[in-house]
Amino acid sequence: MGRTKALIPMILAVLIAAVGSFFVYNWLRGQKAPMPEIVESRKQETQTVAVAAANIPWGTKLTKEMVKAVPFLKSSIPAGAFIEPDKLVDRVVLVPVRENIPILESMLASADVKTGGMAVVVSPGKRAVAVRGDKVLGLSGLVHPGNRVDVLVSIADDNGEEITKLVLEKIPVLAAGPQMQLNEKGEPMPVDVYTLEVTPEESEKLALAATRGQLHFALRNIQDKDGILTQGATVEKTLASLRGAPPPVAPEPTPTAVKAPRPASRRIIRREPRVTVEVYNGDTKLERRLKY
Repeated sequence: MGRTKALIPMILAVLIAAVGSFFVYNWLRGQKAPMPEIVESRKQETQTVAVAAANIPWGTKLTKEMVKAVPFLKSSIPAGAFIEPDKLVDRVVLVPVRENIPILESMLASADVKTGGMAVVVSPGKRAVAVRGDKVLGLSGLVHPGNRVDVLVSIADDNGEEITKLVLEKIPVLAAGPQMQLNEKGEPMPVDVYTLEVTPEESEKLALAATRGQLHFALRNIQDKDGILTQGATVEKTLASLRGAPPPVAPEPTPTAVKAPRPASRRIIRREPRVTVEVYNGDTKLERRLKY
């Protein structure tokens, strides 16, 4: 009997704990489980958007395999995005598009353009000109499409003096890479070719520099917009700069006009008539000059 009385408080404690745990569990479950209305509203806040399935270079004509649909929050969908990937088939991209980036209308050529390639990427009023180079011209592979370069040429002037001059600045690079060409023996060999976007006037300078001289590229910062005018480097100027500044040369005196001496004015001296009179006083002879 005494044991039974001792077990009753323990059994009551266990029951109270179980009932309390049950109510706490239900309360926590109610806090974690969202209401059906909330779940439905969250589903309505997302929308599928067409993105690039892989990295797409510029000038590419899109196919169905290049595009996929990814859910986006409606508040984060950029303007000009496509909801249906099928609407992007046969469109041509004007800029490189990275994987999982939404493809926007501003990235595409007009809908009537159905052929990709270089002709789509060239800006209106510009021209695409290709020049042949090598690893040195391409800075050992550091020149890539989208970069901007300055073009220098080493050439001989009319007097036969070698000069290196900066002829073009801030020129966009449209393409860079090896192409197969036949050498003198008729064998195919890779040749580095660089395609630059220039104006018609700049294309004339570039063609002349490529045929008459040796080209050099200077890679510049994409945000550097400043232009500079150089005088060109010659052998004489380069060696003089290595020796230090030359001694200052005294400026030659400016020749001044020599004034002719003014003719001396002729003074007319009027001589008054005089008469000389000799006077003898004993042995002394005196002469007197008298005016008249």
